[in-house]
Amino acid sequence: MDLLDKTLKGDNLNANELSKLYEYDIFTLGKAADTIRRKKYDNKVFFNMNRHINPSNICADVCKFCAFSASRKNPNPYEMSIDEILSQAISSYKRGAKEIHIVSAHNPNWSYNWYLELFSEVKKSLPDVHLKAMTAAEVDYLDRKFGVGYQKILEDMAKAGVNSMPGGGAEIFDEKVRKHICNGKVSSQRWIEIHQYWHSLGKMSNCTMLFGHIENRENRIDHMLRIKNAQQDFNIVEAKKGGFNAFIPLLYQKQNNYLKVDDFPSGQEILKTISIARIILQNVPHIKAYWATLSMNLALVAQEFGADDMDGTIQAESIQSAGGAKSKSGMEKDDMVFQIKNAGFRAIERDSLYNELKEW
Repeated sequence: MDLLDKTLKGDNLNANELSKLYEYDIFTLGKAADTIRRKKYDNKVFFNMNRHINPSNICADVCKFCAFSASRKNPNPYEMSIDEILSQAISSYKRGAKEIHIVSAHNPNWSYNWYLELFSEVKKSLPDVHLKAMTAAEVDYLDRKFGVGYQKILEDMAKAGVNSMPGGGAEIFDEKVRKHICNGKVSSQRWIEIHQYWHSLGKMSNCTMLFGHIENRENRIDHMLRIKNAQQDFNIVEAKKGGFNAFIPLLYQKQNNYLKVDDFPSGQEILKTISIARIILQNVPHIKAYWATLSMNLALVAQEFGADDMDGTIQAESIQSAGGAKSKSGMEKDDMVFQIKNAGFRAIERDSLYNELKEW
């Protein structure tokens, strides 16, 4: 039995062994990944109506890959008030957003209660909106700053109205790579612990992987295996148990940062990574081809290589666009639907937990 067959069968293989999946022809990997995704979702491609709000770019941590935080390459620090954030959220809701996605830099000027007040105010004004907020990196930062324990932070977030967590801050789990690209940020083990505790509260989250910088193929596979292992007890049917909704391979954006990367991954390397993720992570329901980092065209191609989700309309986006992505103004729903259908797929609007709302 060859390596791909062993992987599909679920054999317990290590990262070094599984990294050799990259040696397969792209169409062989794509066919295997597409078979898995079509058994799950047929010809559906999911998207949602969401709005990203990034309250501040003033950050206590320094990550070499980041173009968003205020620095010499981005000398325009800003921080929004709760009223400003609320105004943007309400405006987006009126334009159709069903999810408000709040992720920020690690701003040293804000109190612990500032975050809880923000979430409470959003939910009080918009009780029907799904509030996705606070990466594990932000939770870890608050724990380091205020010393209250990540468990209490997560419990307080849930009480304040946070419905699910995004997957940011994972980057690459290999600690040698982390030391180079984001030294001092949340550790890989703590990132996983934070998400698992959130899941124990009956909540869902996403998981990400930043790739295409200084990591190697084995680092990527190791990252996927850690997600797979963290998800082992996941049961999407069991209402009282949370877990990872989606795995999101985020392509590194190379502009305006301090991480010198000469070799950018080819389109084939990117599609192979997405296919391998679908093949390995069969216990994570969805694989998202995040158009904000991949481009719309490549994200659509990725739907033939194991991905089944595009993310959403976004409306406004500051983090990836600071690094060169063409996502600053988001995308109109009609354009999203047209692009998905034009590529030969069924355009399915979903909510934040992947309940199907409408086929367009």
